[in-house]
Amino acid sequence: MPDMSHAQRHSSIGIHGLHQHEGAHNIKRIRLLRRARWAALGVLLVLGAGAAVVMTERAAQARALTASTQENAKVHVYVVSPRPARGQQTLQLPGTLQGYIETPIYARSSGYVKQWHKDIGSRVNKGDLLAEIATGEIEQQLAEARANRAQVQSNLQLARTSFERWQGLRQRDAVSQQELDERQNTLKLVQANLAASEAVVQRLELQLSYNRIVAPFSGVVTKRNIDVGSLVDAGNGGAPKLLFTLSQTDVLRLYVSAPQSAAPRIKAGQEAQVTLAELPGQTFTGKVVRTAGAIDPATRTLQVEINLPNPDGKLLPGSYVQVALQAAGADKPLLTVPNNGLLFRPEGTLVATVVDGKVQLKKVTLGRDLGVRIEIQNGLSPQDKLIINPPDSLAEGDVVVASEAPVPANNKEGGKDGGKEGTKDAAGKEAKPATGPEAPAKAERSAS
Repeated sequence: MPDMSHAQRHSSIGIHGLHQHEGAHNIKRIRLLRRARWAALGVLLVLGAGAAVVMTERAAQARALTASTQENAKVHVYVVSPRPARGQQTLQLPGTLQGYIETPIYARSSGYVKQWHKDIGSRVNKGDLLAEIATGEIEQQLAEARANRAQVQSNLQLARTSFERWQGLRQRDAVSQQELDERQNTLKLVQANLAASEAVVQRLELQLSYNRIVAPFSGVVTKRNIDVGSLVDAGNGGAPKLLFTLSQTDVLRLYVSAPQSAAPRIKAGQEAQVTLAELPGQTFTGKVVRTAGAIDPATRTLQVEINLPNPDGKLLPGSYVQVALQAAGADKPLLTVPNNGLLFRPEGTLVATVVDGKVQLKKVTLGRDLGVRIEIQNGLSPQDKLIINPPDSLAEGDVVVASEAPVPANNKEGGKDGGKEGTKDAAGKEAKPATGPEAPAKAERSAS
């Protein structure tokens, strides 16, 4: 029955009163739907708030990363100002003492050493006997030469008597003039033979005198290379070649090589202070006696000779010494910079300075190396700001952030802070400039 109503169908199957509860069920469903809507809205709000927080944090992190990247991109450097060299400039040079006269002594005649009289360390006077050489062959040659001379002298006497006799006969016209001339020529020939014999005798006597080795001057025997029975040859080509070495030590001399930059300020008569490590606290005063007057093109140095009195013999020839020369007369004091502020490039030696926050490279001429500092002859002014420990990649026009390098507390003299300016920075004991990774890295390289 298609037209049957809902009430009739319900009554037919035994369901009664369902229509009475439909309103209550609809109200509950509406309430549940409302609660679901509010719950969904709350979830959406929470999710939106979380998304907003995440986006805000990401934006802040992006801004921080951008700022950090920009900060890290900056090159932070330490700068110092060049300093003038303080006080009178002193030139320290190494040298080796040597005797005022040092002579190797060789034999003038060949033979065996008969006896030596002076050993190393012996002080001798001029003419003192040092050694004797046995020269039996020369003695025999001398005896033969003297015998020949006596024979020639007898012939000379006979020739002279014969000439005088023939001269008298010629006056009586008993002999011819030719016969007289022959007797005269015979006399002259014998006279020449006698002169030759005399020369041979004198030569052998002189050669025999060389068997006595004597001191050519007063001094000290510093070497003895022979012993009794040693075979020596005349000259310096035999074995052993050298007999003695004699040195005059009352006055010593030494030669030093002054750099070309100081050559114009070194003059004869200038005082020189000599010190030895073996004699601490003692200074010996010498005098510049002469210079080479020319620069050695191989070393670019000037050879300087210094004489040093040594009356008490305290200084020994051959000693290594330090010589201090006062480089007076300079037109103006030179500037000094830390040696960790130099750049060595193909175009020469450069320094990096900061001008209006940008790098400016300057070519300089170096002077003396003072250890942790070095002299600059030209190319810098006292107003320049020099970058210390510049990176190898630094180029002209680079933008940098410059800060004054902290000075160590114990830096009281010029020239002692060049190698220490970055040491304390790396240790973190001094005030640091603006933050940045470059400056601590540079300080660390300086400390190493």
